[in-house]
Amino acid sequence: MPHMRVRTQSTRASTLTAALRIVHYIDHVDFRRGGPARAVVDQVRVMHGRGHDAAIATMTSIDVPAAWRLGEPGMPRSIQVANAGGRIITAAGIKALDAAVATADIVHLHGVWEPSNLQVAALARKRGARTVVSLRGMLDDWCMAQGGFKKRIYLALGGRKMLERAAVVHCTAQAELEQSRKWFPRGRGMVVPNLMDMEPFRSLPGPAEARTRFGIDPAGPPVVLFLSRLSHKKGVEHLIEATALLASRGVFIRTIIAGDGDEEYAARMRALAGEACAPGRIDFVGHVGGPLKLSLLQAATVFALPTSQENFGFAFFEALAAGLPVVTTDLVDTKAEIAASGAGEIVPQRADAFADAIERLLSDRSALAERGRRGREWALRELDTDAVAGQFEELYRSALSASA
Repeated sequence: MPHMRVRTQSTRASTLTAALRIVHYIDHVDFRRGGPARAVVDQVRVMHGRGHDAAIATMTSIDVPAAWRLGEPGMPRSIQVANAGGRIITAAGIKALDAAVATADIVHLHGVWEPSNLQVAALARKRGARTVVSLRGMLDDWCMAQGGFKKRIYLALGGRKMLERAAVVHCTAQAELEQSRKWFPRGRGMVVPNLMDMEPFRSLPGPAEARTRFGIDPAGPPVVLFLSRLSHKKGVEHLIEATALLASRGVFIRTIIAGDGDEEYAARMRALAGEACAPGRIDFVGHVGGPLKLSLLQAATVFALPTSQENFGFAFFEALAAGLPVVTTDLVDTKAEIAASGAGEIVPQRADAFADAIERLLSDRSALAERGRRGREWALRELDTDAVAGQFEELYRSALSASA
């Protein structure tokens, strides 16, 4: 992963070596809606543990740890702000947030399109705090092609100004920065991977629980696992078609699709699976989290995600950290990193390309196991929690040293 170096100024030396006061704002903390909320919670937890004053502010606090919400001593602060509708913070919510922002060094915004981000950015400017904006893939080419006219209007009415006034615009991969920078040409972008809690992956629970829960026979067909939100962006249909294509070649796999999301899309995918494949070839198992998710990653043979876009893709790196080789598309921003792990196959977003890659991986099981081992070593090293936290500290101090 790229490592960005900090340019410091001696006039700010005392500020740049002190503990940081950071307020994170994200409009929702609901892990069912994807990786960004998890990234923010992990980042607040880790930064707090490193001695920084880290707080999280949100409209929806479903997955904010209870101890934070209850204000237990020694825990990061949690600030609940009220939604006036349309992702706009009420006046009372702004007042509640103001006290935290007034003493902050950094206000870190997560996302672009929520109007509440404009409100929080304005509050930070008023209080003299530097802003960092994490794009979360929202300015990638694929995303900008979805409802692009409205997004361009939003950028023209204030979104671009927010980005260009930010001390740093944070991207999680170089490919994301390269696609996005045209939308904030006078802004300053930096690349740091998402901070992940890698501790659970250092001592994995083993595959037994998942084998029992999902009826996985170690002597049965190899398991190809999809684990992500179900939405049209994720391209589940390509994996279903690849499963059928492999069967026509005499290569039989069991495809497990884990996740929830868009129910209409999920229903269409279930119907497609029923038409394309024999019963038992494809199973939809719903949301899987916690230790069971880790066990399922260990019980699987290959991880496959035929997505149209990911700026980071937590699921890729969780799979790698669990020793599971990955097949994904050339449309993801972290494709270079996945390939560099030694356990990734990057292919076009087509059923035949996925079928070919899966068949190739399964053709040599000892080589597959070796690739999984290399991928796990790479993920635990390159995404080491303390190392990435250090990169964020450098990013924040670089923001403080930048010209206002």
